[in-house]
Amino acid sequence: MNTDWSEPAELSVCICAHLWLNFRTQMKLTSREPAVVFHNGTVVLPDKLLPDAVVVCEGGCITRVGRTRKLPQGATLVDAKGGYIAPGFVDIHVHGGDGADFMDGTVAAVRTACRAHARHGTTTIFPTTTTGSPEQLGAMLAACVELQRGGTAADGARVAGVHFYGPYFAPDKVGCHSQAGRRDPDAREYRRHFDTGIIRIATCAAELPGAEAFYREATRRGCLVTCGHSNATWSEMARAFRAGMRHVDHFWCAMSSVASLRQRFGTPMQASMEQFVLANAEMSTEVIADGCHLAPELLEFAYRQLGPRRLCLVTDANRALDMPPGRYRFGCASDGEWIESDGRVGFVPGGGALASSVVGLDTMVRHMKSATTASLPEVIRMASLTPADRAGVAEEVGSLAPGKRADVLVLNQRLRVKRVFLAGEEVSQATD
Repeated sequence: MNTDWSEPAELSVCICAHLWLNFRTQMKLTSREPAVVFHNGTVVLPDKLLPDAVVVCEGGCITRVGRTRKLPQGATLVDAKGGYIAPGFVDIHVHGGDGADFMDGTVAAVRTACRAHARHGTTTIFPTTTTGSPEQLGAMLAACVELQRGGTAADGARVAGVHFYGPYFAPDKVGCHSQAGRRDPDAREYRRHFDTGIIRIATCAAELPGAEAFYREATRRGCLVTCGHSNATWSEMARAFRAGMRHVDHFWCAMSSVASLRQRFGTPMQASMEQFVLANAEMSTEVIADGCHLAPELLEFAYRQLGPRRLCLVTDANRALDMPPGRYRFGCASDGEWIESDGRVGFVPGGGALASSVVGLDTMVRHMKSATTASLPEVIRMASLTPADRAGVAEEVGSLAPGKRADVLVLNQRLRVKRVFLAGEEVSQATD
């Protein structure tokens, strides 16, 4: 469902009441707190900028967005200082940060990574699995469930669900993930994981035996169903589409191309995942806009061909985010593959192949804005409302609209994150 700031007032009130009852126990907030009013800035809406506007938040929800009028008595004022008032970012593909990987499988690791990404403006997060043993995946899911149920604003970005990403990758498209932890879909295994109730996004390579059954089960469970780390043909993607697949992970990274399919099948050359996504209006995808993975012309091409409603910004960040350059484990700390970080991007030692990013969504937003012709509302949408919509949480988050949770960012004019609010409670403030 696409939800923008102009929802009918009656619907907004219903949504706000429902969300607040749901969210109150998770974030331990109370409606006794004074209203929070963001002012002296330009509000970023999904389709336009609203200069000299205010965002009023009460009881953890947004109650009004618009031009300055009489403010609630005793309100706490948040001065944007001439910058931007934007929705919190939503990251649907992210592995870790600040020395922790979600696959470490502990609540402490999940909390550390969520706090790190909150500093970069992410307020809703989908911790993402790698390849690994069933036990490692189970531990990761259990840790995310625990933090989701008992988390507070102090724990950083809210866990909206898990992106079940590994282990069902194509053998020739594993990338920097552990080859030992890769396998074909196992119905008993993935049904057990789905039963946790935490999985909201589910990935599998379309050409694997059992992929269609996986897609149908994930669709039945209400997941955004994706294809990634795959060397699939158009015909394999078409079968996946019929089974419920609607999204492709990190465009142009670890995915099929006409050239890779010629190596697999010879001639005549075959259409790849890229052509299938571009040709099908129901498909969406994502880009890692860190300035290292994709050249500006590829980002511009993706934006022009797909538009801001089908294209998401993601970090795909690993544990090296906010850490000094050096060697790090990708995946579980005990046996994940070694990668290196130079402070700009992760890469495989020796070979030069990239190994996910080491920066936050704020960097992706700044680079996408400077490298393409996309407008600021469009870029912010790609980092907020579009991923929220695809993941099925747009009624709660993703834009500054009455009735939605008060996840709000204050950005300066250079789009650097200055202050972060989760359900109206400040969780991060830049010191510079």
